[in-house]
Amino acid sequence: MIKPVIMAGGSGTRLWPLSRASHPKQFLSLYGQDSMLQATVNRLSGLGDLEPSVTICNEEHRFFVAEQLRDIDHVGSIILEPVGRNTAPAIALAALSSLRDGNDPLLLVLAADHVILNEPNFTESILRATSLAEEGKLVTFGIVADSPQVGYGYIKRWAVEGIGFRVESFVEKPSIDVAQQYLDSGGYYWNSGMFLFKASSYLEELEKHRPDIHSACMLAMQNVTVDRDFLRVDKIAFEGCPSDSIDFAVMEKTKEAVVVPMDASWSDIGSWTSLWSASEKDSYGNSLTGDVIAFDTNNSLIRSDGKLIAALGVDDLIVVSTKDSLLIAHKDRVQDVKLITDKLMKDSRTEWESHREVYRPWGKYDSVDNGERYQAKRITVNPGAKLSVQMHHHRAEHWVVVSGTAKVTNGDKTFLLSENESTYIPIGTVHALENPGKVLLEIIEVQTGSYIGEDDIVRLGDLYGRVAD
Repeated sequence: MIKPVIMAGGSGTRLWPLSRASHPKQFLSLYGQDSMLQATVNRLSGLGDLEPSVTICNEEHRFFVAEQLRDIDHVGSIILEPVGRNTAPAIALAALSSLRDGNDPLLLVLAADHVILNEPNFTESILRATSLAEEGKLVTFGIVADSPQVGYGYIKRWAVEGIGFRVESFVEKPSIDVAQQYLDSGGYYWNSGMFLFKASSYLEELEKHRPDIHSACMLAMQNVTVDRDFLRVDKIAFEGCPSDSIDFAVMEKTKEAVVVPMDASWSDIGSWTSLWSASEKDSYGNSLTGDVIAFDTNNSLIRSDGKLIAALGVDDLIVVSTKDSLLIAHKDRVQDVKLITDKLMKDSRTEWESHREVYRPWGKYDSVDNGERYQAKRITVNPGAKLSVQMHHHRAEHWVVVSGTAKVTNGDKTFLLSENESTYIPIGTVHALENPGKVLLEIIEVQTGSYIGEDDIVRLGDLYGRVAD
């Protein structure tokens, strides 16, 4: 039976400013209503009965994963990587976990941030490849190329192997001229980063070609703890694991690699131009999202999170507006967005890492205003959720309920607040905020004091096992 393994790590900074390190693209709704993670899970429905999936992510994103999977009634198990070590170790953890109950399933390894428009062809390719995987082959899916793309790696096929081809070589991202040669030859596919193989087959090849990664992952899985929906591996053991991709560690070395063609209108949405290509467009070739007015504008992607964007007489532009940042780039330069995020990191600015609106396991907050010795936040708490019991050494807080009902702990008193009611929390006072109702709770929080950084939190109790909020 097939067991999906969904890789939900990565930062997706090439889609800045929408995708950030703390809220990367796999958790965003970039194409359709679902997040990319949810869309990845939902497209598995055509494969019939499957074993419960394994999703792999890092600690920081664990609540995004759990919440989004619960929203579509599909949680499975969630393996937390204490540190990022690339895809080869991550898949090894999933394979070892899959063997713990004595089974040896076919692992369908998928990235959580791909767009696939032709789902029937996606399903057909996977089902056709199962016979090769059952024979012990390590199947990778090669996307049938329809244009000379320089943003993808390529797979060069060799002799026929069942319904696929033996892999002759993996090729790094080429120049445009070389990419055109690959397309003209008909013997190359885009490297999708999707795989199908038995858990034991992958581990055997990993042990053969990268025994250091294999042994480190074995050690990490010897001391596993279960926390709510999450499976935690041994942190110290995994930190000692070398970092490498499945392509470099296994697929380029093994003699069991087979490529199965897939013609499914696939994109990894690795840049703003790839999102533009995959998006629905108007008669002028524009992809417009949000409050956008465009005149004499062609072949552009314009996306607003709220503010009106008016475009006049522009062509081939990417314009993306969030609450704290605005990107304007020519479509030919979107691969260089990393220059911007690198600059932000160098200057110790926060915009590379997080949005003004920050998501937490209990809800979210939006820092709507700030200045010397004060900050104002709009806080949204999900029904039944509770912020940590905490206190602050340097700031006092004023809470005003905008909508919903708040259960407030303020010192030695616990009470309810409804709309238009408020409370004041002095410096050093233990406090907590909870939404006991069935609708969203929204409050305005005004912080005042000599220091209002997020690290001024002494946490005394927390439902989510967090070290820092």
